Amino acid sequence: MPVFPLGAHVDGDAVRFAVASSVADAVEVCLVDGPDDALTERRVELTERTFGVWHGTVSGVRPGQRYGYRVHGPYEPWQGTRSNPAKILVDPYARQITGRVTDVLAARGWLDDPMTGPADPVDSLGHVPLSVVTATPTGPARPRPDVPWAETVITELHVRGFTRLHPEVPEQLRGTYLGLAHPAVIAHLVRIGTTAVELLPVASIADEPSLLERGAPNYWGYSTLGFMAPHAGYASVPGAEVAEFATMVDALHAAGIEVILDMVPNHTCEGGVGGTTVSYRGLDARAYYSLGGNGYDADITGTGNTLDSGSPTVIRLVCDALRHWVTAFGVDGFRIDLASVLGRPRSGGFDPNASLLTAITVDPVLSTTKLIAEPWDATGEGYRVGGFGVAWSEWNGRYRDAVRDFWRGHGGIGELASRLTGSSDIYALSGRRPWASVNFVTAHDGFTLRDLVSYERKHNEANGEANRDGTDDNRSQNFGVEGETRSPVVVARRLTTARAMIATTLLSIGTPMLVGGDERWRTQGGNNNAYCLDDETSWVDWTPGELAEDLTAFTARVAALRRAHPDLRRDRWLAHSETVWWHPSGRRMTDRDWHAHGRTIGVHVGESLLLLHADGGAATCTLPSGGPFRTVLDSSRATGRPATDRPLPGGTTITLPPHSVLLLRSS
Repeated sequence: MPVFPLGAHVDGDAVRFAVASSVADAVEVCLVDGPDDALTERRVELTERTFGVWHGTVSGVRPGQRYGYRVHGPYEPWQGTRSNPAKILVDPYARQITGRVTDVLAARGWLDDPMTGPADPVDSLGHVPLSVVTATPTGPARPRPDVPWAETVITELHVRGFTRLHPEVPEQLRGTYLGLAHPAVIAHLVRIGTTAVELLPVASIADEPSLLERGAPNYWGYSTLGFMAPHAGYASVPGAEVAEFATMVDALHAAGIEVILDMVPNHTCEGGVGGTTVSYRGLDARAYYSLGGNGYDADITGTGNTLDSGSPTVIRLVCDALRHWVTAFGVDGFRIDLASVLGRPRSGGFDPNASLLTAITVDPVLSTTKLIAEPWDATGEGYRVGGFGVAWSEWNGRYRDAVRDFWRGHGGIGELASRLTGSSDIYALSGRRPWASVNFVTAHDGFTLRDLVSYERKHNEANGEANRDGTDDNRSQNFGVEGETRSPVVVARRLTTARAMIATTLLSIGTPMLVGGDERWRTQGGNNNAYCLDDETSWVDWTPGELAEDLTAFTARVAALRRAHPDLRRDRWLAHSETVWWHPSGRRMTDRDWHAHGRTIGVHVGESLLLLHADGGAATCTLPSGGPFRTVLDSSRATGRPATDRPLPGGTTITLPPHSVLLLRSS
């Protein structure tokens, strides 16, 4: 009888079940039927055990059957074993999951105390999610777009929040996979130059214990229950999430847009030892989690638990899950949340060649996809920007910080220059290309672009954590007024600086990433950690307005310029002779200039001259010899269209508006 693949697989008129548990004395697959308020259950013992996998075939089972597992075995929390057959468990390999935790007490595996108390005898059936048997995936409808890295422009967005308020999307589709697939939404993404959407987590989500207890959702979704199942909450029709997710991917692919999933293979929704037992903890806590002394979780993720990246069980699960999204749906790549955790087996020191990172990059399927690491975790030791292997691109946190600092008048221009030209000091030595640097100024985590120029302090009171959550290192500015204002002068300065940061991001060498909604001048009211707010705070506002429309047009213009000119999206590192760093006084930069506190810098590459001026007043700049030059972008103007495109001879002195980016072309 076959052991692999794990999970539930239809075999004629029967289903093969296989689940890993090295600590179990017995495992039952539980077939669940009936309405939610009157569930019935048929238990079938899996009598075969091979390689630590319990497996067996059950006849008469069809796709759509709900099921779970019950594990009999030792309950010794101090040893890290928490078998409790009273708790029905979700299959880690489930390709569809239904239901949610409705009673946090019933979902707990312990009574009185998580370490010293007995196993909780309350049956969790009816209070927790269940797995669903699905038909064998047929594969994607069309080939992947396979956009070259050097041509990639990423828009990070939330499936629900991006379309929840979109007026052109039918109401029943708003906030769903099909909403994102709507032609009006895709047309907008194409307009602003998107070649890949990076979706916040869409693998099955369950709210973690701390949120369950206060009735708040994990809106962002960094709380995975099942790594292979599309989240049911984003389906327009209950139970149709698998088909609707496939439809969404196909629609985006038809427009030439790749789909990158934000995956969270560093922790699960179960929380720490005081949390819930809905899957992994009850199956085999020692095989899934990194445990410290006396059975407690080793927490380097800030979530209460950490998946052990050195465990064969975890390595197999993560690789199988990622491969499933590619082979079943045609997903184009993955952004790995807290990816340095994957390089820290048993929560130890970081190794870029650790087993899980290596397994992903050498996999014959996964190695053909785009792989992006978030190169840090919840510890200081885990900050590893530039530390990943040659197959990985990385969210470049140093780019974010340098650009934010420059446009608020802090930091040195030497740091900015390195970031503008692809961060070769970070990525070249490892053999990577410029596109390994994913350049971003804003992301889901932190201020929106509008808030970045409107607030100097976080305002997270609505999260229910007394404003203690979220970073205090915002590197933001408010132009003299904290929050919203009717002052046209302040609003104009904010918009000018915001446009300058969009232009900087899209015109830097590397892979640009924008946040969906920033181009619509979206605000979160100064909340820089809206992870638990599923409301207008987090949703993109599509209300027509001049500011939103102009900023969208500006973003589209800059993206079009990047797309039209290869020297703005280079595939290889710049040679020293290819780059001229230009001082506004009309000469090349000198060593002394690099150490001065400059607010203006120019770089001449190929036929492009990029000028950045971060001061609040205008300045003059003398153009290099040669030319003639034509201004093709002026970020001081609402849509970026220059006041004139008349040719300017080399040596001409021009005026740089306050907080502006100018792009000139010499062709």
